[in-house]
Amino acid sequence: MALQVSEKLKSLLCPSTRVVVFTGAGVSAESGIATFRGAQGIWKDFRVEDYATPRAFLADPRKVWEWYNWRRTKILEANPNPGHEAICEFERYFREFTLVTQNVDGLHDRAGNQKILKLHGDIWETRCNRCCLTLIDQAARDEPLPPRCSCGGNLRPGVVWFGEVLPERVYNQAASAAEKAQLFFTVGTSAEVYPAAFLPSLAKQNGSYVVEINVERTSSADYADELLIGKSGEILPEILLYLTG
Repeated sequence: MALQVSEKLKSLLCPSTRVVVFTGAGVSAESGIATFRGAQGIWKDFRVEDYATPRAFLADPRKVWEWYNWRRTKILEANPNPGHEAICEFERYFREFTLVTQNVDGLHDRAGNQKILKLHGDIWETRCNRCCLTLIDQAARDEPLPPRCSCGGNLRPGVVWFGEVLPERVYNQAASAAEKAQLFFTVGTSAEVYPAAFLPSLAKQNGSYVVEINVERTSSADYADELLIGKSGEILPEILLYLTG
């Protein structure tokens, strides 16, 4: 059965529309990457306090890195899915397009997106605790763990941990894009992690048409003009069929 979307949404699927796509863990879950919350989420089996806080890294950096190596290995076994690929097609089609993601796995990059605002960082980035040097590598880290910077400091994963603030420049860019958007998609996110979860309401307050795509209704549906229930890897490719021009 073909996806049924509103006439309003169809009318906005033209190249001149200013579009933001805001993605969360549900998009990557369709590639086999575990989400963090819920019955099968990562935090069901691991304590946040042990692996995803600055204090945990200071207390036992090797333990933290072993965990991130495990996550990196799992991510390397995954591939972008049709939802990722459709979002990449959106970027090629809409002249003013911004992808804002809470995901750190890099699957949007691998799908081909270029204009990505990574609110929670990048698991493939390492950053020195001492001199703040930033490096990118695409593999599990070899021994010794923790890896060391040339200045002698410990390198840490370049993700935003609990107790840390989002990168100010990136969040401000995301908020600015949300304020200017005419069409705002929220895809595969529980909309429970703030301040990122403010973005759908910010878009709505500034006149954007907000579309939620998720396997179930979330709190961001309160701001949505249109709710499409299902997998992003099935719904987004169907939306591509409505693109005009």
